[in-house]
Amino acid sequence: MLVQKYKDMLGNKSVIRTLSEFAAARGKEIGYENVFDYSLGNPSVPVPGEFTEAMIRLLQEKDSAELHGYSPSLGIYSVREKIAESLKSRFGLPYKAEHIFPTSGAAGAIAHAVRCVSEPGDEILTFAPYFPEYGPYVNLTGAELKVVPADREKFQINFEVFCQMISEKTAAVLINTPNNPSGAVYSEETLKKLAEVLWEKSKEYGQKIYLISDEPYREIIFGGIKAPYVAKYYADTLTCYSFSKSLSLPGERIGYVAVNPACGEAETIVQMCAQISRGIGHNCPSSIIQLAVAETIELTSDLSVYETNMNILHRELTDLGFVCTRPGGTFYIFPKALEEDAVAFCNKALQYDLVLVPGDGFGCPGFFRMAYCIDTEKVERSLPALRKFVESEYR
Repeated sequence: MLVQKYKDMLGNKSVIRTLSEFAAARGKEIGYENVFDYSLGNPSVPVPGEFTEAMIRLLQEKDSAELHGYSPSLGIYSVREKIAESLKSRFGLPYKAEHIFPTSGAAGAIAHAVRCVSEPGDEILTFAPYFPEYGPYVNLTGAELKVVPADREKFQINFEVFCQMISEKTAAVLINTPNNPSGAVYSEETLKKLAEVLWEKSKEYGQKIYLISDEPYREIIFGGIKAPYVAKYYADTLTCYSFSKSLSLPGERIGYVAVNPACGEAETIVQMCAQISRGIGHNCPSSIIQLAVAETIELTSDLSVYETNMNILHRELTDLGFVCTRPGGTFYIFPKALEEDAVAFCNKALQYDLVLVPGDGFGCPGFFRMAYCIDTEKVERSLPALRKFVESEYR
């Protein structure tokens, strides 16, 4: 007998992936260069040359069994040391290898973190707008994702509603800063207030409420904005990171969970992650990729194109009359649609070969997301289509 809940998911596929598939199919008809595909957050800049060189050197110099064999269940120790040293140097927290667990990207990190700190029937709160895959990440564990409505002006945290929703059933709070889809960066003031609420509620309920911080866009920050390191503000933080964006390695599926050393059970949580891997199949990320990342851990791709693209789009959208909060980072922008129904808005845009993602799936109806991780030349070529769309449909 097939499992019904997964069959049911077939009728609720990712809107992002569906639109990306539409763009690919349309590209076969008219040439993909003529489809202005803002659907998928797939990094568009090359990996650093040093990463490629590290891969070549490892293949030439290392024993093949070390490169291509299974890593230990907890990950390669020297890699965990390198990650811990980097975090300690950058953010001032005394991480050690024992606080680090390598994973299959940020998705794998969240999969482990959620299972470490919640039981079936528990609730995990997140804040709209949020990455839609948080739903299956959490709900398929038996816990339940609860979404706090958005602060639709600045996309910080709606504390009034958050404090009403948090309860004795809350096992953890899941945040994403810099944020997909809004590009917002949580301020120090926001993080301090969040930590204060979590401390107070943990004390009130007599149980820890953990903070899971999803940070794959940590390095993509614009205009000198300060991106506070979340774990510095709350001891019981599990940081989930991916090198997909910083090193342009999404297909390599490499990231980690870093448990704040100030968390009383930090090393136990990391040990638990290895046991969780036995049940969910996220264990032992690629050995050669772990080693190559360790050699280039202080580097990033040239991420400047994302700020260039953001400036072009923000200026154009604003000139066309869109209400559009300026992103502080990531490679997403999240304007308000020109009609209440963002799904209808995005469907109309398809007629102009503009592939935009409605905000409904992000918990923010009435908005839409543009993933501008594409060549700047294509961003600029999309502007006439955007103007024609707006003039024809909304003027």
